[in-house]
Amino acid sequence: MEDKKHLLPSDKKRKRLIKVNAKTNPNYGKSPDERSVKELLNYGMINLDKPCGPTSHQVVAWVRDMLDIDKTGHGGTLDPNATGILPVALGDAVRALQVLLSAGKEYVGIMTLHKSFDKKQIMEACNSFVGDVFQIPPLRSAVKRVRRKRRIYYLDVIQIKDRDVLFRVGCEAGTYVRTLCVDIGKKLGAGAHLAELKRTRIGYLREEDSVILQDIKDAYVIWKEEKDEKELRSTILPMERLLDHLPKIVIRDSAVGAVCHGASLAIPGVVEVDTDINKDDLVAVLTLKGEGVALVKSLMSTEEIMQKDTGICADLERVLMNKGTYPSIWKKS
Repeated sequence: MEDKKHLLPSDKKRKRLIKVNAKTNPNYGKSPDERSVKELLNYGMINLDKPCGPTSHQVVAWVRDMLDIDKTGHGGTLDPNATGILPVALGDAVRALQVLLSAGKEYVGIMTLHKSFDKKQIMEACNSFVGDVFQIPPLRSAVKRVRRKRRIYYLDVIQIKDRDVLFRVGCEAGTYVRTLCVDIGKKLGAGAHLAELKRTRIGYLREEDSVILQDIKDAYVIWKEEKDEKELRSTILPMERLLDHLPKIVIRDSAVGAVCHGASLAIPGVVEVDTDINKDDLVAVLTLKGEGVALVKSLMSTEEIMQKDTGICADLERVLMNKGTYPSIWKKS
């Protein structure tokens, strides 16, 4: 259980409220856990522990080749020398990767100071960066170098040995830990740099549940040669795991086809809704079987969605489900 000091925004506890009772038709769609291995290879994700050395792009290409599929993508680039969680989406699951931009991230790293300081000075300097910080991406980054605001949720000094500082930081997506170390060095007045970095969390994806490249290769070979899919199923997770940190709205079977064809979400289609949804929140829309249908921008709060009987409650941001998975009942009506 995560202690309160180390909570990311994605750790917010929500309850599921039932607006109306509805049943799902077993003839359409299926629970994510019931997907076949072939379906997972086109609609799954891997919580990968990236090794030191290759780029994130190289690692994802290796996964694509290992699994003999056409398309892979990753959520959140790690530098070649950085290790840790690199979520890899398979096939059509790449549509869901954008949701990780709203998931907080955690890193453990070693910062090397360019001069010795006592523990109190180091702790005070690190604590001063908790909250909103302004950063300019480093020269080697692939994004435009403009000043931008990011949030540091927590920054702990775990151990100090000579000039090396072992730390743990929870931060908003898009935070440059390398830049953070340089800025801490400036605050101390002597300079500092990032020596080592490992990403240990992205939302609900954690280091202890990750797999390495060799695990993927072994599991795939066992499935291909021995027809044993147990290891591959524990390696490839349903795409919906990428949505774990988002609030959810569950919709009727009859509304799924309309959303997949680009319609906004109307209140009559809503069956269940999570607590603490606010206007403009990014929300995941699910079927009654738990399948990811789409990402939407909420136009109403949870309370409004529960109270109203008509109106549009969310605008479509991204369709996740393939058209035709559920029948287009809306066309008939």
